[in-house]
Amino acid sequence: MMVPPPRSHKPPGADRPSPGRYQGKQILVTMQKNTTKPSDAPEEGSSTRMRVEDRKEQLIEIAVRLFASKGFDGTSLRDIAEEAQITKAALYYHFPNKDALYESILVDGMRTLVNYVSTAMGKVASPEGKVREFMLSSADYMDRNRDSWIAGSNMFWFGDNAKPRTENLALRDQYEKLLRDAIKQAVDSEVFQKVDPTIASRMLLAVLNQLPRWHSPTGRLSARQVVQQYIDMIFQGLLASNPAR
Repeated sequence: MMVPPPRSHKPPGADRPSPGRYQGKQILVTMQKNTTKPSDAPEEGSSTRMRVEDRKEQLIEIAVRLFASKGFDGTSLRDIAEEAQITKAALYYHFPNKDALYESILVDGMRTLVNYVSTAMGKVASPEGKVREFMLSSADYMDRNRDSWIAGSNMFWFGDNAKPRTENLALRDQYEKLLRDAIKQAVDSEVFQKVDPTIASRMLLAVLNQLPRWHSPTGRLSARQVVQQYIDMIFQGLLASNPAR
């Protein structure tokens, strides 16, 4: 005769996990599911979300265009976020405020400009040639980075309310010094007349800064060709009657 197994003496429900243990695991699972990165941050292994570097580059491109067309004061972070099709909160993941975004754009642009122009000038020996190359290489850079150039000139020369920081001011001064020093060398070597290098450099910089405000990139002449004609005319007034060669 089969003997039935002994009856359990456990209280009813004893085999079920205790409410405390079960709820603790459930809470942990829920917390893990709800722990998310910022809405614009990339997910590991995700091919649909834009990478942080790509998104940041996109935001900078949009901001440069809007700052150039609407100015610093006329552009809001909401404008930039809407064009990028992200939330304003997601934009804060990349830049804490509008000033930081503007500063990032200008520092990168000025650093690239200074390196580009100084490299071009270094290939020329004569002081007059260095002045000419400063103008032409600046025009080339402006033609390829028109919006960035306008955004920068708005801050430095046209009274935008954004305040440039120390690094940006230092880069601007370094850029202007390239031209001023070349003019001084031309004056000292008697290639140019006895003009004030600072005043002469300001005149030439004004040509560059105003150019993108009226010159059309699809026009008959490139920015370089326009600046070349300006140089030819201006140099007639700068060159000494019998320049030393």
